[in-house]
Amino acid sequence: MKGSNHLFIAWATALTAMLGSLFYSEFMGYTPCEWCWYQRILMYPLVIIYGASLLKNNKAIAFPGLILSGIGIFVSTYHYLVQKVSMFQSAGGSCGAVPCTVEYVNYLGFITIPFLAGTAFVIIFLSHLLMLRKKE
Repeated sequence: MKGSNHLFIAWATALTAMLGSLFYSEFMGYTPCEWCWYQRILMYPLVIIYGASLLKNNKAIAFPGLILSGIGIFVSTYHYLVQKVSMFQSAGGSCGAVPCTVEYVNYLGFITIPFLAGTAFVIIFLSHLLMLRKKE
């Protein structure tokens, strides 16, 4: 797979995650909690970073995306633990206007919004690593 394909996958994943988060908040009316906002802060710039890198056909522009997606993996993992593991739930019960333990969606008993964001961050991070590995 060419490096530009990996860039496209990273950009398309970031765009899908951004649109998904906007769908949940603007159309479904789910108010984002504090950790959801942190994930948005890390995800939204990735659309611009990878989009600019694609348009200019310059992989060097995309380097900040590797850092943001790496941090995003940890933020999403922590938020998921706050939702699913009782030891972490006391930390997330009062993290803002909306408790971070709230699960607006819970598909198949384990797929929540932080899980979806974490999956997107992992896909973006791995796509970027594969792009770097190709050294085109």
